[in-house]
Amino acid sequence: MTEPPTPSRPVLLDRVGAAIDRIIFDRILDCAASDPQRALPQVLALAKADLGALTARHAPAHAPAVSALTGEGTGEEAIEEPDLRDFLVEHGARRTEEERWLAAILARRSLEPNHLWQDMGFHDRRELNVMFRRHFPALVALNANDMKWKKFFYRQLCEREGMMLCKSPNCEVCDDVATCFEAEDGDPLSRLSRMARSEAA
Repeated sequence: MTEPPTPSRPVLLDRVGAAIDRIIFDRILDCAASDPQRALPQVLALAKADLGALTARHAPAHAPAVSALTGEGTGEEAIEEPDLRDFLVEHGARRTEEERWLAAILARRSLEPNHLWQDMGFHDRRELNVMFRRHFPALVALNANDMKWKKFFYRQLCEREGMMLCKSPNCEVCDDVATCFEAEDGDPLSRLSRMARSEAA
């Protein structure tokens, strides 16, 4: 009896990547679905058609909620959203639909007040960094000192426009280093939301 063929390294990497994407998008949609005031298109800046393709490919448990959407626009954009979305797409690893979706989601979720990993629904900053390493490795290289991602985004956009964002010439002599680089601890907002709902029940 012959042994079944061993999958090649590229095939294994594709499978691992697909599994990572399922976790990424499931976390994001879990968090977005917990928003009590806005529908998924407004939370994630993705139209129903994009959400349908995303859930069919990576998060089928959320497909019924997307199918039930009726005429939900993506909401009004903040002034910086298009520039940030374009910046992210420009630094995508493979220029895939997943990276276009993530660029829109990141640009919208960066407007929220918490750590980015929390507002994306991840369990910790490490999960957020896994997403960046898979889909935006060029940004990981640019952010070599591990600046907080929201700070990093806006610093990059300001530098592109020739604006001075920081009062100090470099981070080493800045009084606000902790603001940009300190640890990002806390509980995932998706988990906190579930806990709040269970306590209210």
